[in-house]
Amino acid sequence: MQRVWIGLGGLLGAVAVMLAAAAAHGSNVWGAEGVEQVRAAAQIAGWHALAILAVALWAPRAGRIADVAGSMFLVGAVLFVTAVTGPLLGLPPTVVRAAPFGGTLLIAAWLVLAASSVFRRGT
Repeated sequence: MQRVWIGLGGLLGAVAVMLAAAAAHGSNVWGAEGVEQVRAAAQIAGWHALAILAVALWAPRAGRIADVAGSMFLVGAVLFVTAVTGPLLGLPPTVVRAAPFGGTLLIAAWLVLAASSVFRRGT
């Protein structure tokens, strides 16, 4: 599972860089408010790519609970990033309404990761 988390963390990190590049060059397309939305999405994707890489390192010691946190990070980041950039991409409003669910899932993932330090296997 460690390789899976590293691969997914790397992909999410690449998405973060692509979003940051889009924000840096997208002011003519999206305007200032749109650029800020893309920047926020890049930031969320980048931080949570690192969180997923941390899960890759921690999961062999923590077990299944760390894998749960990693899954929550991935789904939460995808929901949040899609929702934040959705209006700019012309996605329907139902997609945009996913932002609170994605954000809540990310918060919960951090709490599950924290819990994995208490309920871990091994030492």
